[in-house]
Amino acid sequence: MDATLLDAEAEAAVLRVYRQVFAVLAREAGAMIVEPDLLDVDQAILDAFAEAGSDGLTVEQATLACRAYSHDVIVRRFDVLRQYGAITKLVDRPNELRHRAAFAPYVMLMFLRRMSVQGGQAELHQLLTLEAHSVSDPQATSEQGQASIERLTKVFRLLGNELAILVSTSTTAQLRENAQLAWGNERLIEQAEKVHRIVLDRWPALHRACTSLRMSLAAYADAVQLAAGRLVERAGTTRALGLLPIETWLTFTRTSEPDVLAGVLDGLLFDAAAPDFSPQTMVEAVETGRRTGTARMAPPRPTADADAPESAAATDREDLRAEAERVLAGRTSVDIVEVIDGAGDWLTARRVLAELTAAHLHDELDYELVWSNGMRIDPTAGTPWATEGTFRRVTQ
Repeated sequence: MDATLLDAEAEAAVLRVYRQVFAVLAREAGAMIVEPDLLDVDQAILDAFAEAGSDGLTVEQATLACRAYSHDVIVRRFDVLRQYGAITKLVDRPNELRHRAAFAPYVMLMFLRRMSVQGGQAELHQLLTLEAHSVSDPQATSEQGQASIERLTKVFRLLGNELAILVSTSTTAQLRENAQLAWGNERLIEQAEKVHRIVLDRWPALHRACTSLRMSLAAYADAVQLAAGRLVERAGTTRALGLLPIETWLTFTRTSEPDVLAGVLDGLLFDAAAPDFSPQTMVEAVETGRRTGTARMAPPRPTADADAPESAAATDREDLRAEAERVLAGRTSVDIVEVIDGAGDWLTARRVLAELTAAHLHDELDYELVWSNGMRIDPTAGTPWATEGTFRRVTQ
């Protein structure tokens, strides 16, 4: 009887900790958070308890400390956290108004924040490092080695399954949003293979469990390649940048020269948002720009001896040449600021700049658009902000 009561007490203690940990996920009793803003509310409440010290807080003091949020939202989340044991009375008596907060839910909140930013990659790297240390311990047993291998097998099976489902059932946009599942995959696989080698060398009898881990790693690697291939195929190589680890981009930006960084934008033209553009218009323009149109094909050649009509590509080339010559007006070069001011307003200047950029990028036209580092700012001009540069004729 005593042993049973002790077991029940231990299980109740574990359950109490779990309820505190997952309190930050509870929107209402028995439910899960679906709005990320509720995590901000929970963090504000727990931050207020951290600042309050050992005196704790009442509900009214918590709502005052978190006045950036709605009073009703704070009270509702306070009740949910209290119901799950994340917030308890300072002293267990009927009329006690002050409360204290548990440590476990705040740790869970920090973990969720990191998960949302890094996709759980940092936690997975730490898990693999700890598993390697565990199986390398001279006092480790074969049972511990098998448990470690089985844990990693399940982790990579879940990762591979999720990516495979995303590839087969999700849109390209959804796959791009979940690209963090593939970040740093080579390093993850290398760490898992290190654990595999240690276990297999120390306990050869665990070769079946090690085989299962190898199969899960191979499935994960295949799923990553399929996901990357689909992103590249559907969205272009520039849309698959999310597959690279964040450390790669940080290293690139910190070590590259300004010319290298600026070269990424070579040939691209950005519109300055005019004050009279509504947010709906801007969103529609961005969505329209993402659509990839089909390339224009030249019309079929006539079978008769009559003169063949000029192709669409040739027509575009001559239109660009005519616009470039109109802007140059017989000169060898012209300042971009002068061209923008001559257009009168940004909508007209934007069309002219687009055509000059197209002429610059055209292989059969001898024109060049060169941007400088300066910027003209004149509130009285039709286009207040204008990047300095030169459009000129290139002599062969």
